[in-house]
Amino acid sequence: MRDRYRGAASVVAEPVFRCADEDRNRIKNTADEVPMAELGFAEQLMEDLPPADVRHVLDVFATDLVRLHGALCGQAAGHDQAGFCRTAHALAGAAGAVGAAGLESVCRAVMRPPAGVTLDLAASLEAIATEAMAAEAELQAVLRHLETGDA
Repeated sequence: MRDRYRGAASVVAEPVFRCADEDRNRIKNTADEVPMAELGFAEQLMEDLPPADVRHVLDVFATDLVRLHGALCGQAAGHDQAGFCRTAHALAGAAGAVGAAGLESVCRAVMRPPAGVTLDLAASLEAIATEAMAAEAELQAVLRHLETGDA
């Protein structure tokens, strides 16, 4: 499943959109500042919901992650910055709903570029893909925890 995100930016052979170094750093630094939070969030979910419902919430997130990542790839390839930002917004909401703080943070940084800035969509896609892989790994840990009680 993790291979799905590897080389995500390769859909854009040569980055057509460029962003200033400070924008690239803003996206990267935002992700570095926010640790992954899935396990703690899932523990809260497990206190509030039966295990089957927690599994359903996480399964829906996993499905959304794949669907939205596919949309981002197409939008990056088509140089559709507005669509890319809208999809990043949707992914930020999905990530926030399950406590994937790093993924949510990167998506929020990408979805609101400063006025007049043209995003480097390939770099943005790669940053999102990196966080998506981390979120997916945490998701798998949570699912193992649900099945076995081990983290």
